[in-house]
Amino acid sequence: MAVFVALGAFLMTLAGGWTAQRVTDRRHLVLGLAGGLMLGVVGLDLLPEALKAAGEEVFGVPAALLLFVTGFLLAHLVERLLAARQAAHGGEETNGRAPEVGLTAAAAMVGHSAMDGVAIGAAFQVGEGMGTAVALAVVAHDFADGFNTYTITSLYGNARRKALTMLFADAAAPVVGAASTAFVTIPEGLLGGYLGLFGGVLLYLAAAEILPEAHHEHPARSTLLCTVAGAAFIWLVVGIAS
Repeated sequence: MAVFVALGAFLMTLAGGWTAQRVTDRRHLVLGLAGGLMLGVVGLDLLPEALKAAGEEVFGVPAALLLFVTGFLLAHLVERLLAARQAAHGGEETNGRAPEVGLTAAAAMVGHSAMDGVAIGAAFQVGEGMGTAVALAVVAHDFADGFNTYTITSLYGNARRKALTMLFADAAAPVVGAASTAFVTIPEGLLGGYLGLFGGVLLYLAAAEILPEAHHEHPARSTLLCTVAGAAFIWLVVGIAS
């Protein structure tokens, strides 16, 4: 049952990626929406789940929040190191961005989607009611995952073929994750730490890269409205699923 439901996440992820690549003539609106979706996923979905799953404190601070800050700083460090290496060796860059950063971020999103599949499988082990609620949240926000995976990969100058490859990997990940629950059980604390770390990476990409790029050439009110709409959409999804 869990794998069957995960096929819905597969289709929604592909739909999100298809939407992202079809609106290239409104790139600033795409990036504004992607930034809002990512902000909503981090603040309204990932962090609350991370805090619940990894609630223990380390020197007065929840472990999930420490890993969240670590993820943010790690993303910044990796981007700077890759950009410096590209410049030193005269490698390919697009607007000062190293393509490897986009691929790394997309790979992290694939990992996140696999964990979504694991969450579906684990929830169905608890009961059908719990499984249905979790599946609804995952399927709904996987549209945003597909949208963001394609957008991030292409934003950093990667070829369309690579962006599509990462999109299909992201789409297949929930199915693989759901199937794995028949053999593997992930400790709740470890899952919470991963969500916190990934949330920090995602927030860095949204705040430091995608949103500034969206407003750089088109500081329009419509771009800002797309950002707000993206965050509001995730709020709606979380509210329906809770």
